[in-house]
Amino acid sequence: MLIGIVSDSHDNMLRIEHAVDMFNSQRVALVLHAGDYVAPFTIAEFKRLKCPFIGVLGNNDGDQELLEKRFSKTSNCTLHGRFTQIAKEDFRIGLLHGDEAELLDTLIESGYFDFIVHGHSHVHSITRRGKTLVINPGELCGYLTEKSTIALLDTTTKEAKIIEL
Repeated sequence: MLIGIVSDSHDNMLRIEHAVDMFNSQRVALVLHAGDYVAPFTIAEFKRLKCPFIGVLGNNDGDQELLEKRFSKTSNCTLHGRFTQIAKEDFRIGLLHGDEAELLDTLIESGYFDFIVHGHSHVHSITRRGKTLVINPGELCGYLTEKSTIALLDTTTKEAKIIEL
């Protein structure tokens, strides 16, 4: 399964549009967002995805009630709180924003998950800790690093790569 991963979109509608186009062109089966959409109006662009979308909240998502309301009006998008786990086929993914460092480290060190997806730092990274592949797609918005990045995860090969938009 090919999974698209994004985080820290921070209202950058042009970058969100580019990411959605990239995910659709790659025919990903699922898109994960590790939080910090910021404004609820950004959700409209994610509706264009041709696959399911699962997201969690980040530390900059202020109007969480309206974000949840906007997500509830979409057929392909689901928003969870600060953490969720996804079990598909024969793998488990932990999805969180990552601003709670102790929680992030505990989840990684638990060895329970095949993949941990997080954001928050705005710096992309792919590391392996034990059996767990830890993926931070970096920032979609490009505000801090001046690089807009996403990640693609192939659950069959258990490999991920960073793509600069």
